[in-house]
Amino acid sequence: MSPTDLLVPTYTHMLQTLAGLLEKARQQSSESEAEALLAQRLAPDMLPLSAQVRFACLQAQEAVFRLKGQLLPQALEQLGQEGHAAGEEPGSMVEAQTRIGDALSFLGSLEPDAFDGTEDRRVILELPGGPTFDMTGQDYVRDWALPQFYFHVVTAYAILRSRGIEIGKADYVPHMFNYLRSPTAA
Repeated sequence: MSPTDLLVPTYTHMLQTLAGLLEKARQQSSESEAEALLAQRLAPDMLPLSAQVRFACLQAQEAVFRLKGQLLPQALEQLGQEGHAAGEEPGSMVEAQTRIGDALSFLGSLEPDAFDGTEDRRVILELPGGPTFDMTGQDYVRDWALPQFYFHVVTAYAILRSRGIEIGKADYVPHMFNYLRSPTAA
């Protein structure tokens, strides 16, 4: 399976999931309660829901540039900065949905082989505070891009669930219903 075939559908499905989770939160809450959810955290030392959304959107787009050996566009650098500042500026549900929509549009604009052949490309990942990781594209996809992305989506789910939003497994993997086998006649 090529990196494009793995990442683009995965990111697309799960960003659609994230958008659906936020919509359920909006439907189950007053406007002020829904907006307040964006500042909620699982633990005091974790980033809030708004950061989880921003980082999921960032991760889904960042992988393309890293795998191609390109610098991140300024807009993605800004999205990362907003994610780190989300505790002070959580934004709104409309802004969160817009960020998800922008990430989905970006993914939808990619060519079917957008970053195929990058499995052996060196990816150097420099994190804030100093740690630097040197890996292949394949290692990056398996050990960083997917786990980081899922971390932020799962954390967003957990924050909403912990705050009483009625969501469950079917809300987390709605794309699986595309594969649901019809019952057969006995």
